[in-house]
Amino acid sequence: MTYFDKHVFFCTNQREPGEACCNNFGAQKMRNYVKDRVKALGLSTEGNRIRINSAGCMDRCEEGPVLVVYPEAVWYTYVDESDLDEIITEHLQHGRIVERLKI
Repeated sequence: MTYFDKHVFFCTNQREPGEACCNNFGAQKMRNYVKDRVKALGLSTEGNRIRINSAGCMDRCEEGPVLVVYPEAVWYTYVDESDLDEIITEHLQHGRIVERLKI
């Protein structure tokens, strides 16, 4: 048994100006949004341990912004908070992969 039920890693890498990277799409802000939502929904407490993490470059910049959910190893892209809300509700709360955002 692992300490966390799920880990969500957000690429928040910032490359040189002009180079594609997830942080060009506000990835750090989006990561903070999800961390706050998960906490507000009680998903990061004992019995429902979901951890939201920042990651360096995950080498999928051309598909960015990206995040990955483990242990399922499901990769997602997103545009805005509504996409992230769908990932939270469907995948993190109910265990259903959001196919339209999967990469």
